Amino acid sequence: MNVLVRFVPIAVLASATLLAAQQPALTGYSPAAAQRQRAAEAQAIRSPAPERARAHSRVLSAEAHVAGTPAQARTRDYVIQQMREMGLETEVRTYSVYLPHATSARVWRVSPGARELPAAEPAIPGDSTSAGPQYPAANGYSAAGDVQGQVVYVNFGLIEDYARLDSMGVSVRGKIAVARYGRSFRGIKAREAERHGALALILYSDPQQDGPGTGAAYPGGPMRPGTAIQRGSVFNGNGDPTTPGVPSVRGARRTAPTYGNPQPRDTAQRARDPRRQGRRPDPDREERTPPIVLPIPSIPVVAIGYDNAAELLRGLSGREVPEGWQGGLPFRYRVGAGPVVARVAVETDARTPAAYKQIWNTLGTIRGSEFPDELVLVGAHRDSWGPGAADNVSGTVSVLEAARAVAEQARAGSRPRRTVVFATWDAEEWGLIGSTEFVEQDSARLMRGAAAYFNIDVSATGPNFGGSASPSLRQLVRDVARTVPDPSGNGTVYEVWRRTAGLAADSLEPAMGDPGGGSDFAPFYNHLGIPHADWGFSGRYGVYHSHYDSFNWMTRFGDPDFRRHTAAAQIAATMVLRMANADVLPYDYAGFARQMRRYLPALDSTFRARGYSALNTDALRGAIDRMERAGEGVARARDQVLATRVPNRRNLERANASLRRVERALTRPRGLRSRPWFRSLIYAADENNGYANVVFPSVQEAVRADDRRLAERELADLAGRFLAATDALLNARDILTGDERR
Repeated sequence: MNVLVRFVPIAVLASATLLAAQQPALTGYSPAAAQRQRAAEAQAIRSPAPERARAHSRVLSAEAHVAGTPAQARTRDYVIQQMREMGLETEVRTYSVYLPHATSARVWRVSPGARELPAAEPAIPGDSTSAGPQYPAANGYSAAGDVQGQVVYVNFGLIEDYARLDSMGVSVRGKIAVARYGRSFRGIKAREAERHGALALILYSDPQQDGPGTGAAYPGGPMRPGTAIQRGSVFNGNGDPTTPGVPSVRGARRTAPTYGNPQPRDTAQRARDPRRQGRRPDPDREERTPPIVLPIPSIPVVAIGYDNAAELLRGLSGREVPEGWQGGLPFRYRVGAGPVVARVAVETDARTPAAYKQIWNTLGTIRGSEFPDELVLVGAHRDSWGPGAADNVSGTVSVLEAARAVAEQARAGSRPRRTVVFATWDAEEWGLIGSTEFVEQDSARLMRGAAAYFNIDVSATGPNFGGSASPSLRQLVRDVARTVPDPSGNGTVYEVWRRTAGLAADSLEPAMGDPGGGSDFAPFYNHLGIPHADWGFSGRYGVYHSHYDSFNWMTRFGDPDFRRHTAAAQIAATMVLRMANADVLPYDYAGFARQMRRYLPALDSTFRARGYSALNTDALRGAIDRMERAGEGVARARDQVLATRVPNRRNLERANASLRRVERALTRPRGLRSRPWFRSLIYAADENNGYANVVFPSVQEAVRADDRRLAERELADLAGRFLAATDALLNARDILTGDERR
């Protein structure tokens, strides 16, 4: 760093201090602390640099780096070296996990006109990494096999799509299903194909979704070319499937991998019905009906491009597809079966010792100066299916630049008050494996001290900012977005976000997503109840999970000047500092409760639609109302106390510990009946979709099972957990005000 750069910030910090005095107080900060914090944030925002982001991206996306490969070990070494040079305390967490790799994946059209369909994505002139080694075209956790059968087009492969096929008299039993990507997680598509008796599943990206139907194809534009393959895992679970609930470390007790069973859920449930077993059901006893879970398919699942899909779909006979099933290929779709016959052959190392592979999480830590046992974590997954310039080299780059911004201040003597951990996770693409193993290994420490987890999964593919978060942190994301310049140069990120959303009224806020699942926040939020937020800049991104997600694509279409990578890092550094340095953790639990109340009318409508006339959300509404009042009370007490004095360290620790318990109270140790790993009773991924979010999942799943008594019990349990969360808020308020006589 040259002398000029060293001395410029002194004058800027003085102006930042003057500006801070004119700005409203920061939530959770005393006036004096807010003034120091604004100066620290201004300095952190200046630190991330587009030229460094570009350099990181070039190195990390130089080759395909699938989890469990030597190329992924090279990304580990690069990230650790960067963190060491920043002065972070570094650690590599190594886990041995069941991660079977495909060694070969081939697809043939057997008839008419026998030919093998090209499996590899061909090199593109000007994109040097596209000529490098590729992972085979099998999906992660595909079973091995060599099968042949007539082709049936199953639309998106959803539960309702198979019901429609049944109504048309079309079966996939003993046949090969072809489904287009979209509308659900690919693992659900594999599960449903297997349940309905398919010999194999072929997945393809239809041009209607992310190909020329939405824009010019790469290399002429950002969208998917006909030869591009969307790889991805079909594992319906989180973490190493052989060590459920415990970390995959040396000495861990392992179970055999559980492969699919095509028995439909309703058949299994009828078989376990207490009336069929000669006993009377007990309305006061929860029937622990284990669901039929298909975590790993036992059929081959492969991915092809839409050029190859046309070779299989063009010749199908049978009825024309129902309305909404027509895709973007230039012919009229039909469902089949046949006369097209396909063959699918997948070879894997699943039955060999090589199926167990090492994965590596990297951790860079700055110990807190005052509250070292309290943690703020920010992470991004480091593995990819190809070069991964967008998914997720971009997130990794933003974490590195955020780490540099905070580390620079720590080296200058200004360490954050709480411990900050900068993480890159391995094997996210296979089922959130690296982050899940870390959470399972450190669950006690995280439950006790984690204040928040921030996730960056794809930070830059276009100009449109967005995010998702626990409702307790949504206002914090918006507040931080007000402080960071937008890469467009047209105001702050928040101002451009609002304009893009078309919000006219000042009272309206840009929408944010719910944390249902699907990325590395899930172990923290869905499993442990640790508040979470994530963000990024999105755009037309047609090379998802293909070998063309490359540095060349990024520099041409995704983020040519790397300013969006940089802005995501600026937000990350500011979010980390805002949470790590607060006197009182800046959660918004009044806003959380208001968001919960917005979900109730839809739940009441669901009850009425099911004919549950005696069931309503009145008790739950009352519990949420109490939480809102308690949240408002905490906010008033916090603001009034900090305006005049800062409580002593012991009381700050106690008050913040109570605040951290609020969302922990909204989890259930035994989890959901359908999926015990999901402990949060607020949000979960839909068990029949994988991507869609379900609000109040314990209640919703009881309704889906058409079990009114169970729904009633789950509703009462949920209301009780809101009351427990309210008690934690009231305890925090009383500690802050010095009134603990309740």
